Amino acid sequence: MSSERGVLLGETVVLDDVGPARRGRAYPAIGTSTALLLPAALLLGGLVLWPVLRTGHASVTAGGDFVGLEHFRTALSDDGWSVLGRTLLWAMVVPAVVTVLGFVLAAASRRSSGGRIVTLILVAPIALPLVVTGVTFRLLYDPDPERGTATWLTGALWLGPELITIALMSAFVWAWVGLAVLVFRAAFDALPLALADAVRAYGGTRLDVFRDARWRPLLRRTVAIVFALVALATSRTFDLILVMAPGSVIDEAMVAPVRIWQTSSGTVTGPSAALGVLWLAVVLLGMLAAALWTRQAWPPPAPATPVRETGSEWRAPRLVRRLLPPAAAVWWAIPLLVLVATSLHAPRDAATRGWWTGPIGLASYRELFAGGGLTRSLALTAALAAVVTVTVLVVALLAAYALAWLSPPGAQAAAVLLLGAAVVPVQVIAGPVTEVLDRAGLAGTFVGLALVHVALGVPFAVLVLRNALADVPMARVRQARLAGRREWSVLARLAPATVPAVVAVCVLEFVQVWNDFVVGLHFGGPDAVPLGLALYGQTRQFVSNSGLVAAGSVVASVLPLVLVLVFRRQVVGGLVSGALK
Repeated sequence: MSSERGVLLGETVVLDDVGPARRGRAYPAIGTSTALLLPAALLLGGLVLWPVLRTGHASVTAGGDFVGLEHFRTALSDDGWSVLGRTLLWAMVVPAVVTVLGFVLAAASRRSSGGRIVTLILVAPIALPLVVTGVTFRLLYDPDPERGTATWLTGALWLGPELITIALMSAFVWAWVGLAVLVFRAAFDALPLALADAVRAYGGTRLDVFRDARWRPLLRRTVAIVFALVALATSRTFDLILVMAPGSVIDEAMVAPVRIWQTSSGTVTGPSAALGVLWLAVVLLGMLAAALWTRQAWPPPAPATPVRETGSEWRAPRLVRRLLPPAAAVWWAIPLLVLVATSLHAPRDAATRGWWTGPIGLASYRELFAGGGLTRSLALTAALAAVVTVTVLVVALLAAYALAWLSPPGAQAAAVLLLGAAVVPVQVIAGPVTEVLDRAGLAGTFVGLALVHVALGVPFAVLVLRNALADVPMARVRQARLAGRREWSVLARLAPATVPAVVAVCVLEFVQVWNDFVVGLHFGGPDAVPLGLALYGQTRQFVSNSGLVAAGSVVASVLPLVLVLVFRRQVVGGLVSGALK
């Protein structure tokens, strides 16, 4: 009996086999790993890594000459510091609010009467494109109290310069709280019930129970995960601001993504590159801080023999469970009601009356589809999402298997690069990517859009699938290698064990592409107008087109809403894969 010891992703494992080790199986050739990683490497190198380096180079050069910090001073002059500060404010305030609300609502709705319905209502906004969220809240905050519900209730002009940032943040919180609820619910379900009893048995106080049996084992990491996810997602305020903020107050709502887009005009310019470098540095530092905080959490094992399983479960007070969930459900349902009701009014009625008055009908929907433009955008977006999802899945599975079980040189460094690539904002690389697509003759085409989406989707998909493959028991991997003559067949035999992760990747990628606006805006063209870009075009005359915009928003939301609600468990599992273990 021979025993071979190796290191896979930083963990020591033992491979037992009868007779001499066969290097073709236990120690695959470097060539195999290279072949599996090559598609992902080419995509990320050409459309993410090189553009980041190109942006960094442009931030310190002009006409090929080194200019030091000149572009940074230009980018931060006038209101540049205010733009950067507002961007940081988004990345701190919004995640904090979402985390607190998600924690409270998850604790209150768990095992409460009607908790499932409440959860579905809270989760629904996650699936909506941010363009649709912007449309919904612009209807809600319409300055005319005859149309704007919030304006009628409060008497404020929500979309004025004083309150525009608060209005935008409220829309973003509404869209993301459901995700926080799902993640915290998963954490509550994973808490070891007997650990609280063990702390009490040793004389622990209520504070000790919370700290040692709930916070340190799991909730601390969950808070870090939720905060980091939402903070990174705030880079997508681009969609909300362009759709929801009137042009007269765009400067008061300005953040880094919008300023980079305004100053670059689809090319690489020094000031926009400098602002992009600063923004990317903040994003990467925030990601590293969240990762360190997560790793420093203390996850003690649960006692072998539970002292008392009942009574130790984490539950909110009864009064809170009775009152808070239905109140939150009603509050979260109001924007959806406003959107649907507006879409059921004729275009003229929607522009002149409130959604709660006038006859209802399908006139806006009929007019929406009359020209055929929306139908073409729907078909293009569906085809784009399907092609991108399949491509990302294939490329990511190959790379994930190589990183999980072939342990190629630099596997740990590759994982770090993937994590960094997964959070690179589109605006930072838009100019250099446009240069690449122009040289290839793919700018503004379906293929160009697909390539950008695939490059942006592969890093996260690889990380999720790598975690799933790394969790496959060693015995099963050995059986697959003994039965399969090549690594391709080994991967095929291990694929059934990754079905939940594969579902998560497919749903997340399809919904991401379907809901996209920023990639379509930067890389679309006359013959490649995805759905988000088509909806944005209708918002330019928002009041007169409000009925059509609302109808288009409802149509655009149906498919992603169904996918997210049906596969919500897999979606959460994909987002926090390995983090709650």
